Amino acid sequence: MPHTKRRRLVTTVVAVSLGATALAACGSSDDSKADSGPVSLTYWAWAPGMDKVVDLWNKGEGKKDQITVTVKKQASGDTLVTKILTAHKAKNGPDLVQAEYQALPTLVSNDAVADISKNVGDARSKFADGVWQQVTLGTDAVYAVPQDIGPMMFYYRADLFKKYGLTVPTTWDEFASTARALKKKAPDTDLTTFSANDSGLFAGLAQQAGAKWWTTSGDKWKVAINDAATQKVAKFWGGLVKEGAVDNQPMYTPAWNKALNTGKQIAWVSAVWAPGTLTTAAPDTKGKWAMAPLPQWSASDDVTGSWGGSSTAVTTDSKHQEAAAKFAAWLNTDGDALNALAKESGIYPASSSAQLSGAFSNPPEYFSNQADFYTEAAKIAKTTAPSAWGPNVNVAYTSFNDAFGTAAKNKSDFVTALNTMQDATVADMKKQGFEVSQ
Repeated sequence: MPHTKRRRLVTTVVAVSLGATALAACGSSDDSKADSGPVSLTYWAWAPGMDKVVDLWNKGEGKKDQITVTVKKQASGDTLVTKILTAHKAKNGPDLVQAEYQALPTLVSNDAVADISKNVGDARSKFADGVWQQVTLGTDAVYAVPQDIGPMMFYYRADLFKKYGLTVPTTWDEFASTARALKKKAPDTDLTTFSANDSGLFAGLAQQAGAKWWTTSGDKWKVAINDAATQKVAKFWGGLVKEGAVDNQPMYTPAWNKALNTGKQIAWVSAVWAPGTLTTAAPDTKGKWAMAPLPQWSASDDVTGSWGGSSTAVTTDSKHQEAAAKFAAWLNTDGDALNALAKESGIYPASSSAQLSGAFSNPPEYFSNQADFYTEAAKIAKTTAPSAWGPNVNVAYTSFNDAFGTAAKNKSDFVTALNTMQDATVADMKKQGFEVSQ
């Protein structure tokens, strides 16, 4: 993309502080015309069982409107982003794509996804403000329809908290005190671990603390990964790791699974999807866990971060953007579609109304002892802080894995690792031709 276009994008994309207007240069659907006659759409998605969900559309609304959607299963994450950008350069991308929220700025800045603001009806009313902001990027444009979200929360072994006389922490100060108290009572047991192998966790914690990693200033990007909010998070966790109050081992390993399953690790800072992970990682502890809101930085706060989640975007290569947007809105707001997504794809819906109905009327089987699991989850989801993603999240995340992985292993300074992450992200943006201010 020419440097001049990058500058123009900077002033209109992710301009939360500027209240920028709809993006005219990238994928506007203002001139899209109503589709007539049979329309065939291709949807690239990685969620399991998506073809079964789409069948509902093809047999119902789609049949009535003569709009047929075909799902083509893809890999997720950076692999899909790269594939989309490659297809876009060849002008043969799909009509729709399942896009993680943090990938949207990259897709928008490369003119790969369209502004569908005029074609999604009243979809906006179905989502919490912090969720909807992730698909508008702080502008008047709409680059996707939210599909699933990952509000963060605190999971703990209720039986072991009782055994060790621990109180569920409501603030991060209490969390630290709980970790230390546990170490005194059971030196071989950890409250939790700081893991550097999933950057989404740290990003969500920084988001909760008020971090804004990418914003714009005038016609330049501002990168503030090492801002005061994130430094606070880094110092907090780095301090706990250095003193040995929490473990420093990565998640998702056999050792981590064993620690959860045997009660050597009795809590986990995670997201709404955690029950699925715990079912596999700690099968012997089913029914012994409980969920609570994420600890707060101040007792008066009520905010959570987000770890994971995706949306349904319409590409600029689609010749049927209006039809594609209609399907995207149906997929993520229709009650039957959302119930099917929950059943077949295992998602937690971004739609607020769906979070207390259908598949979410009863708690996850693993948490059958906590009848109000999804009621509490829905309350927490409404407190999700706005995000501020940029065009090279993949670089920032890779740098995090490397720098924080080393710092956690060596119990060295986390702020130094954070500065490394900042420098790597800025250097990459400048290399790509973005104008950056710090």
